Amino acid sequence: MPNLNPQILRKQYPEFLYQKYLYDIIGDNLEISFEFFIEPNIKFSPHLIIKNIKRSHFNKIRREVLDNLIYHLGLIEMISYWKTTCSPQIKIKTGTLSKEQIEWWKDLIINGMGQFFYENRIDWRKKDFIKIEAQKKPKKTEKSLHLYQEKLKNRVLIPIGGGKDSPVTVEILKKAKKQIGCFSLNPTPAAKQIIKIAGCKKPIIVERKIDPKLFTLNQKGFLNGHTPFSAYLAFLSVFLAIIFDYKYIAFSNERSANEGNLKYLGKIINHQYSKSFEFEKKFDNYCKKYLTPVAEYFSFLRPLYEIQIAKLFSYYPKYFPVFLSCNEAFKTYSGRKKPSSKWCGNCPKCLFIFALLYPFLNRIKMRKIFGENLFRKVSLLPLMEQLIGEKKFKPFECVGTKEESLIAFYLSWKKDKNRLNKPFLLKHFEKKILPRYKNLETEAKEILESWNKENNLPKIFEDILRKNITWIQKSS
Repeated sequence: MPNLNPQILRKQYPEFLYQKYLYDIIGDNLEISFEFFIEPNIKFSPHLIIKNIKRSHFNKIRREVLDNLIYHLGLIEMISYWKTTCSPQIKIKTGTLSKEQIEWWKDLIINGMGQFFYENRIDWRKKDFIKIEAQKKPKKTEKSLHLYQEKLKNRVLIPIGGGKDSPVTVEILKKAKKQIGCFSLNPTPAAKQIIKIAGCKKPIIVERKIDPKLFTLNQKGFLNGHTPFSAYLAFLSVFLAIIFDYKYIAFSNERSANEGNLKYLGKIINHQYSKSFEFEKKFDNYCKKYLTPVAEYFSFLRPLYEIQIAKLFSYYPKYFPVFLSCNEAFKTYSGRKKPSSKWCGNCPKCLFIFALLYPFLNRIKMRKIFGENLFRKVSLLPLMEQLIGEKKFKPFECVGTKEESLIAFYLSWKKDKNRLNKPFLLKHFEKKILPRYKNLETEAKEILESWNKENNLPKIFEDILRKNITWIQKSS
């Protein structure tokens, strides 16, 4: 069913309320719930369960600190529910926000919801588009009480999804003898297998329960669309780092996430905004000022392109049978379809990952991973053209830059250059794309050897990653 008219919904539902949060330890788990209300008659009650809390450390954390951290989890959670009506006013009934914080949250909504605004044809530029009200700003003498300032253990917490990136982070840091721990939110079978293969003992498992009313409203045509999920993970990871005693939080976002998809109403819309370095810097500043100054949040793979990470990943074959980056496989389609455990073979993400790995793995390994040679599929030509910037705009998926996609197809073609029976997409690339580019070999070398200085890595982690990149280059 198509979405309802945003302007009508905004008039019908003028206020969104963040009413309260509740939490309690039940058995070994920390259970958290939030209550959101959209005037006049829509109520949401999502839940979060953090499993196997270590009471010895948890009990040392001041109540004010816990309240502040959980309150912030509610702030990032509420975006998924606010989007149903895009109400012009958000009222925070359960905590304080300074003027600076309010501007920060507005900025996150405007930038992080860009794809949502584009797909629902919403104009966010008006002054009264969104107003956030909260309780009075806390006094300076009270503010520090909300920050966690105790020393954290010199350990690294690594979020684990189901894709290729987090295994690379895990393996490099293990090789460097770093003490690591893993966490996963609603872990997929792929994530569970990666955690097992990585040897992450006692992983932190978090269960997020979305209020089913959200799916019901989606089916009725209330607004739906992309939200800044990695921003949610950022707030969650800081909370977990504090309650499980980790100093470092190492995400696996890359420089490729910095590139947007298209321009809408004068703004670059980036599907991966909350994975970008721009967001990382803003969140790090917010975290140190309003959550804790002692936890170090960064993305370990930020200096690298996706294709460089793919090359690194090609050296860890133990993950080949289990990793899964296809978002179509993970989708539940508003609760009507269960996630799959296989690559769909038809989406931009499948084709992109296939093209990234093809230059570095033999065809037998590729077939074992994907089940087929995606370069043979004529139906994927439009997606290839989008990925390399030939037509339309870069797909709204977590894919690399247009330039590195072009290089990935070039290196794939180069690998099969002397093959008589080239697969369809590489044959098309040879005839229609390749003649228009003169320096792809040079560009490929530059990308594979590049290092982006715009990163937030602590010096010790930068040295570790540089050492591994040098090792890969020498072994090639």
